[in-house]
Amino acid sequence: MAQVRPEGLSAALSRAVPAIGWIHGDEPLLVQEAAGLFRAAARRAGADERQVFEVDRSFKAERFAAEAGALSLFASGRLLELHFSGKPGKEYGELIAITAEQADASLRLLVLSGRLDRSTTETGWFGRIDRAGLVVPVFPVERRELPRWIAGRLARQKQRADAATLELIAERVEGNLLAAHQEVSKLGLLFPEGEIPAAEARAAVLSVARYDAFDLVEAMLAGDRERSLRSLEGLRAEGEAPPLLVWAIGDAIRTLMRLHAARDQGLALAQAMRSARIFGPRERLFEAAMRRVSAADCEQALRSTALADRIFKGVAAGDSWLTLERIVMRMAGVPLPGDN
Repeated sequence: MAQVRPEGLSAALSRAVPAIGWIHGDEPLLVQEAAGLFRAAARRAGADERQVFEVDRSFKAERFAAEAGALSLFASGRLLELHFSGKPGKEYGELIAITAEQADASLRLLVLSGRLDRSTTETGWFGRIDRAGLVVPVFPVERRELPRWIAGRLARQKQRADAATLELIAERVEGNLLAAHQEVSKLGLLFPEGEIPAAEARAAVLSVARYDAFDLVEAMLAGDRERSLRSLEGLRAEGEAPPLLVWAIGDAIRTLMRLHAARDQGLALAQAMRSARIFGPRERLFEAAMRRVSAADCEQALRSTALADRIFKGVAAGDSWLTLERIVMRMAGVPLPGDN
């Protein structure tokens, strides 16, 4: 039939359920979701009986062949699954190809494996499988695409979140789609359909930590120097990921810079905040910070944030945590000489 990406699998299966589906990739969540779609389609096609074979050292090809050729006494159709723990070889590949080609209308095959390289996908036996069914390659979600992927998952729950919240979730899960799925599911349980309140959503995402980045930012914007320093020290002691802190602090500074720019252009601060999607208690925080921190201070702090990021990544010299401390103290209202 054809190769299809996971996002097109549901539509392809609605047209026809092939004799075989082979899903391969290294993203467990996406592989399992695609497998779930194939299983559901097979059940709708009459495959009420399911049997799973783990292809490992104990796997017996003869037993699988016998099961594939047997008739079910209890169901109108059957689904046989093969789960590969390693790379499929020619012997098993030929077996699967023959089984798919000779399968009657009551039998469906589903094969799950890790990512297949060209040495496998360009073999003759794999080409026969490709022609007999659907091959679903599952590719990793790139980091830059992760916020959009999370937004799509929220949309399935009829929910929306602002860009900062999406980026926060992406930072927290560090590319782990299973973790991202859990965070999205949690938001689905905590909030109704529609726009998720930004502050509450971020608090929910960060609720597992005693200290969190947004508590630090809140204290910094409020000008609470002692709480800011205590939060920063607590985050360091708990082993918080530095990139998250750099992002959270930098995001607040960039928002302040946008508010300064809007006010300089004659826009009322309340209107500028609405445009920046700042509502509720956050309005008072940013109002206080605007009175205390100038646009020039923000520019200098943002340069220091970029320096801290380079230090954390090992491409610049210095003490990254000390640099962050100086940024937080300056934004909280403590002018420090020699800031970078």
